[in-house]
Amino acid sequence: MNRALKILLPLAVLGVGAGVWLTAPSKVDAARFEALTGNADAGQTIFTAAGCASCHHASGSDNKLLLSGGQAFASAFGTFYAPNISPSDAGIGGWSVVDLANAVKQGVGKAGEHLYPAFPYTAYTKMQDQQVADLHAYMQTLPPSDTASQPHDVGFPFNIRRSLGGWKLLFFSDDYVMTDLPEGVTERGRDLVETLGHCAECHTPRNAIGGLDTSRWMAGAPNPSGRGEIPGLTPTQLDWSATDVAYYLESGFTPDYDSVGGHMAEVVENFSKLTPEDREAVAAYVKALPASD
Repeated sequence: MNRALKILLPLAVLGVGAGVWLTAPSKVDAARFEALTGNADAGQTIFTAAGCASCHHASGSDNKLLLSGGQAFASAFGTFYAPNISPSDAGIGGWSVVDLANAVKQGVGKAGEHLYPAFPYTAYTKMQDQQVADLHAYMQTLPPSDTASQPHDVGFPFNIRRSLGGWKLLFFSDDYVMTDLPEGVTERGRDLVETLGHCAECHTPRNAIGGLDTSRWMAGAPNPSGRGEIPGLTPTQLDWSATDVAYYLESGFTPDYDSVGGHMAEVVENFSKLTPEDREAVAAYVKALPASD
């Protein structure tokens, strides 16, 4: 028994050490951002396309740029509350460009903690460094709020932040899903759909522990709130033309003269502020999706 313990104990220590190392938060290389100067005008477009205000604006406020947070997002793992991301001490007022880059590209908070993927950094990770710098410059121009962020209501074992390091090993990648762009699909369209617009976060089904099932990319998914389904965007589910898609993103009206509802109304509000070329680029990507089961 003593001999077995002498063998197993060091192995256990090594195993724990390897687990701690593998699940440690990974940060961006700060040197990449030293020479960058953010452009607030460009950052406003990124902010709009990324839908930052849709989740983080103050509940019940008409000011969509007051990013005091508080909106609740129910899921199978608990309820997540959008934090304050206004430029104040209660928000991200003390954050540098590198701090913001760690959050949006690595899912790591200013204190070095793993962030829950209810925040779609799994999509934002593909943002270019200059885009992050521009976004940071714009967000510093917004009104501050001293409202404290509400803690998430997440039970065991999902409240163990370190476990997210293991989740990231399995599901966190900065690779594009549509790697080879079909004719007519631009990098801008892919950037808007897969990165900034993070469309797959709602329109792609997930596995039992919340990882996106990229084999069923954009094929529709259960609503995380437990109410209803989020429709698929592949040709199997959506027979709209590219013109229909672009017009819907501008006006909120479907080809059947129905109107947008739910959280998608926020998405349309954001995309209606982009250029017609941007909406056409998104439509081209959607129409290039492969059929699904």
